Amino acid sequence: MSDTITWLDVNSWQFNLAGRCILVDPWLVGDLVFGNASWLIRGIRPQPVAIPPQIDLLLLSQGLADHANPATLESLDKSIPVVASAAGAKVATDKGFTDVTQLVPGQSHRLGDDLLIEALPGAPVGPLAKENAYIVTVLTTGLRLYYEPHGYPDSDLASRPPVDVAITPCVSLVLPVLGPVIRGGEGALELAQKSKPQWLLPTADGGDVTYDGLIAKFLTATGGVDAVRSQLTQANLPTQVKTLRPMETLTLDLQPQTIPT
Repeated sequence: MSDTITWLDVNSWQFNLAGRCILVDPWLVGDLVFGNASWLIRGIRPQPVAIPPQIDLLLLSQGLADHANPATLESLDKSIPVVASAAGAKVATDKGFTDVTQLVPGQSHRLGDDLLIEALPGAPVGPLAKENAYIVTVLTTGLRLYYEPHGYPDSDLASRPPVDVAITPCVSLVLPVLGPVIRGGEGALELAQKSKPQWLLPTADGGDVTYDGLIAKFLTATGGVDAVRSQLTQANLPTQVKTLRPMETLTLDLQPQTIPT
């Protein structure tokens, strides 16, 4: 079977790798609300996303509701194994999941003999705390996928083997006074320079999702796919930006840059 990835809109992804299904940061049902404050910001899906019939792992990069979505987690089988950041692991445990592995940057987790999941530093969520980024490696082929949804690539990526597919924002979202919520344009170029991906896939965009509430009125979006493509060209990087529509599947028919040992 071919390895594939499917964009489920916003930050939600389905990785089908080495015959296993990994659901990444799933928001599949209900509205997106932070702390029951729908007046502040609310994300609205036009319709729920069908839950895959077989899920081998939940992978959560953060504990916020757009990554560890409470309504979605409540809808899932609690016996599904979870790998998560510290904050994501707490949400999953509170929701009743029984097999939860917390990873801090530098730690890794094997899914059978086929996949290796490595945690890296991700987005800052306060003056001292950071959430997770991940590299998922298909051990039989060497295919490497990087995922971080807020545009904060770790500086140590440059000393690691290159990744084949990088999933990162291409749009920057900025709030007055507070600054960037998502740093897509800058982060995408930095990531490409450090990790040399063959393909770069945008995340965090709301394809079919709409937002309302107070914060939504003040968010300013800059950058985007065309801007990132221009930056890559100017930097003489061969990385291709691949855009997907919600629910679209991409076959990973590319030759891995790292040979498995």
